[in-house]
Amino acid sequence: MADETILTNATLVLPDRALAGTVVLRAGRIAEVQPGRASAAAALDLAGDYLLPGIVDVHSDNLERQAQPRTTARWPSRSALMAHDAHCAAAGITTVLDALCLGNLGFEEDRLRTFRDGVADLDAMADSGLLKVTHFLHLRCEVAAADMLELFDQTAEHPLVRVVSLMDHCPGFGQYADLDRYRALRRRDGLDAAAIERHIAEAQARRARVRDANRRAVLARMAGRGVALASHDDRTEEEVAANAADGIGIAEFPVTMRAAATARAHAMQVVVGAPNIVRGGSHSGNVAAAELVRAGAVDAFASDYVPVSLVEAAFLCAAEGALSLPESIRLITERPARLAGLDDRGRIALGLRADLVRVRVHDGLPVVRQAWRGGDRVA
Repeated sequence: MADETILTNATLVLPDRALAGTVVLRAGRIAEVQPGRASAAAALDLAGDYLLPGIVDVHSDNLERQAQPRTTARWPSRSALMAHDAHCAAAGITTVLDALCLGNLGFEEDRLRTFRDGVADLDAMADSGLLKVTHFLHLRCEVAAADMLELFDQTAEHPLVRVVSLMDHCPGFGQYADLDRYRALRRRDGLDAAAIERHIAEAQARRARVRDANRRAVLARMAGRGVALASHDDRTEEEVAANAADGIGIAEFPVTMRAAATARAHAMQVVVGAPNIVRGGSHSGNVAAAELVRAGAVDAFASDYVPVSLVEAAFLCAAEGALSLPESIRLITERPARLAGLDDRGRIALGLRADLVRVRVHDGLPVVRQAWRGGDRVA
């Protein structure tokens, strides 16, 4: 770690404004924030580029994508973790919650392997000094899966767990409420009609047996733990109200405007996918996240399956006038940090972690040029 790093001639994106100024890093913390340029010979001139707080990603599926780059190609798990880590750093993400799926719905055996390997690899690499970004765990609990609870109990006490989400990807519910659309997805996976119908029937029967008991068990085990609880792919007002009544404070990726509005009415935090913003709509045919932003119904973005989408979504929202730039940047920094209980990062402010990202906008595209984690250059 450098004793002192001076970043000057930068456009600092503060919580309430953008300011031409200088930031001084010492001992892994932000030691000074000043307007204007520094005259020290050792200062790094950022040439007017934006300097943001390090990006915080509360839901990244990117490790799964690195571990399984093709349907029939499995990549070595430790190598996949390092690739995922490098992708995050290059995207300006200095803190990531690796979202790992617990529970097999009949076609996700490889995701369970990624979960097991991912936790073991994080444990092995945590003190190596080789990871570029700070990693935590987001446990994605498939409440309609018979094996979910056994897997959950193996990991629920892990010190890296920051978020636990309750998901229901059973066909006919949530994101997959439209069964015709679900059948089309499975056909693209190579399943024939008979296999698809058999899978739907088996999944729905299994859900009827285990879903409610699994949900109650996870909620009971997490009660009083101080770990953030999230729902996933909420569709109806009734679903959201039930989640709020159970103490769930986050609505992750609501699939309808009504669900998002109901979540806000219940004082729940709403997280949407940044790829939805960048692509101009949902890849699953659900509500466009930009509509939720314009309605003031969003508290944070998550990268979901594309790490670089976070910085692109934030600058896009500002460019289109949906939010000011400081407001947009807070959706990928301060807001997700607070959501995950990480109060030592997410803002450019005295005493906070020296997690910072340098960004230049070129022809409308924000490009991450450098990143620092705890005062050390990582990208």
